[in-house]
Amino acid sequence: MSSAKLMRVGELAKVVGKTVRAMHLYEELGLLEPAARSEGGFRLYGQDAIERINWIVKLQAIGFTLAEIQGFIADFQHARTGRDATARVREVFAEKLQATRDQITQMRSVENDLLEAIEYLDSCTTCTPVYTPSSCGVCDHHGHHPDHAPRLFAGLSRKNEHKDFDVPVEDLTRDGGTSEN
Repeated sequence: MSSAKLMRVGELAKVVGKTVRAMHLYEELGLLEPAARSEGGFRLYGQDAIERINWIVKLQAIGFTLAEIQGFIADFQHARTGRDATARVREVFAEKLQATRDQITQMRSVENDLLEAIEYLDSCTTCTPVYTPSSCGVCDHHGHHPDHAPRLFAGLSRKNEHKDFDVPVEDLTRDGGTSEN
């Protein structure tokens, strides 16, 4: 590769939309290697560095940390065979896929809760302004039933009841009540 096609670290950072510090961090972690050094000792990177950084960015977007990326690169490079190397990467990707599917399931539940709350609250836009917010927790207008508000709204609209404590406040210390003044 001719030196005319190589970029210094600042140029590379600009091309990929990262900071020079990020480039140095990637190199420190073994995620990126310069293709060469200039006569003055500057790191020089080729097109493959852009592709590598884009790959790292994609893995981070999927949810991998730099430490995880570093780990499975090391596992891959130090595997005895290509078969062992790819099996480990497959295992890591399968774990991430399952975690992603779990997050999707959780987010669908959140989406349903939000849709339910918004649908419930849509009817509140036509409510008369004479009611106070404390009335919302026991609302029986516009098809609402007292104490049957969606979970997301119910927590907001219910009155905050103060409870008495079994232990005096002065006994509540980090060391179990043995602190000395």
